Amino acid sequence: MTSSQLYLRLLNYIKPYWRIFALSILGMVVAAATEPLLPVLLKTMLDGTFVHKDETIIRLIPLFILAIFLVRGLATFVATYTITWVGSKVVMDLRDKMFSKLLSLPARFYDDHTTGNLISKLTFDVTQVTAAATTVVTIGIRDSLMIAGLLGWLFYLNWKLTLLSLIMAPVIIFIMKTISGRLRVTSRNSQRAMGDITQVIEESVTAHKVVKLFGGQQYESQRFSSQANWVRRHTMKQATAAAANIPIVQMVAAVALAAIVYLATEQSRSDETTVGGFLSFITAMLMLTPPLKRLASVSEHLQRGLAASESVFELLDTPSEIDTGKKLITHASGRLKFEHVNFSYQKDEKLALRDINLEIPAGQTVALVGASGGGKSTLANLVPRFYSPNNGHITLDSYDLAELTLASLRANIALVSQDVVLFNDTVAANIAYGQMRKVPETEIIAAAQAAHAMEFISEMPQGLQTLVGERGVRMSGGQRQRIAIARAILKNAPVLILDEATSALDSESERHVQAALETLMQGRTTLIIAHRLSTIEKADRIVVLQKGEIVEIGTHQELLAKGDVYAQLHRSQFMWNDITRDNPG
Repeated sequence: MTSSQLYLRLLNYIKPYWRIFALSILGMVVAAATEPLLPVLLKTMLDGTFVHKDETIIRLIPLFILAIFLVRGLATFVATYTITWVGSKVVMDLRDKMFSKLLSLPARFYDDHTTGNLISKLTFDVTQVTAAATTVVTIGIRDSLMIAGLLGWLFYLNWKLTLLSLIMAPVIIFIMKTISGRLRVTSRNSQRAMGDITQVIEESVTAHKVVKLFGGQQYESQRFSSQANWVRRHTMKQATAAAANIPIVQMVAAVALAAIVYLATEQSRSDETTVGGFLSFITAMLMLTPPLKRLASVSEHLQRGLAASESVFELLDTPSEIDTGKKLITHASGRLKFEHVNFSYQKDEKLALRDINLEIPAGQTVALVGASGGGKSTLANLVPRFYSPNNGHITLDSYDLAELTLASLRANIALVSQDVVLFNDTVAANIAYGQMRKVPETEIIAAAQAAHAMEFISEMPQGLQTLVGERGVRMSGGQRQRIAIARAILKNAPVLILDEATSALDSESERHVQAALETLMQGRTTLIIAHRLSTIEKADRIVVLQKGEIVEIGTHQELLAKGDVYAQLHRSQFMWNDITRDNPG
């Protein structure tokens, strides 16, 4: 995409706010028009007073100067405030679109991109975009008109001195550093608000599977939009302070200049009128420096904004999850079937799953075991269509998963994993997450009781309304697991995926969690991914995966009697348990 195409696409986001944008342009034009009036007024008034000695005009000179700066200050404030308002709205709109896009992207996208990079796009890159959309426009219109007006007046006064002054280096304006220091307080507030929005982004990106499975997209979008609006409000407070400082400083300078001019005219009572022309020229020349400096830097703003635009639009143009399914399934029985399924994470990579054929009747518990990298988690991730197979078919109740809408498919699946995802919200909100947020509290309590969670929830300061902290940091691993189980119980999905749900727990926590899992698994088609074989001995069937292929299927006793891969895994694991028990250090 060329620079002009990028810029035109960026300007499209300003269209909804064209009235405010037009008001900003008007303010710029008025401010630019007042710029050459001061040197013109100085020459006219000074020359008139020296020749005619008009006492009335002498006294009115300072008033005319103050009036010019008053109009100019108000116009500058309106232009700066409105263009910043438009810019903040553009940032908010882009952020909303980018965040909604993040929630709809496939799992492959998250595999290929770091969380920090994605957060940077939403928190930093998008703010740089406004430099191209607003700052460049401001400088291009306002400062160009200022320069044209001042140069016209300078050439009118003395074209030779004007040509000479144009080759002089611009004067560095030190006062801007002082003004920027006054904005420190508002900047801190803005940074705090940005920290809050980063937290929401990080949680949603990290927990994208839970968000999708439990239908939390709308809730996360609303939560993000609320935080984004706080950022916008703090930005406007910062912009208000900055916009007010500029005309204040100018008015202070105008008062000093008006006093100097008044004194000079009082002291100059001769018939020579060269003072007016000279002072007018010097004033116009000094006023020419700031807009020239800003115009010279416009390329920097433009290129930075266009580079950020490429980053933003790259994310917005990323294809969302493929959701071409048209069929809706309300409450499935839970019958799953894999037919000749092959899968690889990248097109040219080795197959992670090869010719998988597996039928799971409704309500049956199937454990997936095998060495790390055997394909257990990959197989489970195909069921909610976090990934799609290269070829072959997966069906739920005889419906091909590709024919079902993602929402209806995932409404029939619950997930409890080793890495429990909890949000910085109340216990109740974490149990009744996403599509379940409207359920009565009695159902939440029933789910928590079934998950053996109410015993510790009732001891918390605010019970179900207790904040769990970021990622549930205020709770133990076993407590977090039981909250996740309560969430799955409340969802009441016919298909359940347990991904190493007890592997990181101590024996006491595992006892509580295992009891909760047994309640959860009743009447559900359950896929258990486990390294600890002792936890899956009661499974209806055990599927042994090795290098992406199914090598054994049977019950615990059948596979032990067979004495092959599963028996070896079982024997080696119990030998390791004996070693660690005898040598705990």
